[in-house]
This record gives sequence, structure tokens and C-alpha cells, in this order.
Amino acid sequence: MKVTGTVVDATKDRRGRDEALKLARSVERVIAARGKKVVVFDMTNDPPDDETLAAHLLGPSGNLKAPTLRLGKTLLVGFGEEAYRQVLGK
Repeated sequence: MKVTGTVVDATKDRRGRDEALKLARSVERVIAARGKKVVVFDMTNDPPDDETLAAHLLGPSGNLKAPTLRLGKTLLVGFGEEAYRQVLGK
């Protein structure tokens, strides 16, 4: 699988709440991972409210969690090994 895209250094280019919500609303599926806990949001058929979505997208600093990966119509936020395996097919 060839993956192309833009790499952004999260320490230099911070994305706040509004940008994170806009990014999440631009995809069909958001997968928010924290260790073994994974939450999947269907942004097309059953999108969550802003507060619920922000709680899963933002870290303690109030910025978009790192790592964040957009792959097609899927946004993967945070790190969870199983979530990455599912999305990347490894």
C-alpha cells in the first residue's frame, strides 16, 4: 500500500478545537484511539455533537491529538495499535 500525504509537525503547527472539528466533519469516519480503547464515529449517518467529538479529538492542551492520520475518508486520531492495524490492513 502506497500512502502519500502531508506531514505536519504537531509541535509547530497546532490545530485547535475549531480546526479539529472542521477536519473531522470533512470525513466519513473518525476513529479515535487511546491505547486499547477505540471509538468509531460514523460522520455520515450518525455524527456526534461537537462536545462529544471534541472530547475524543483534543488532548489536554486543547489541540488536536497526535498522531493524526487522514487516509481517504477516514480520520485516525491518537494511537492505538489495533486501530492502526484495522485502518492500514497490517
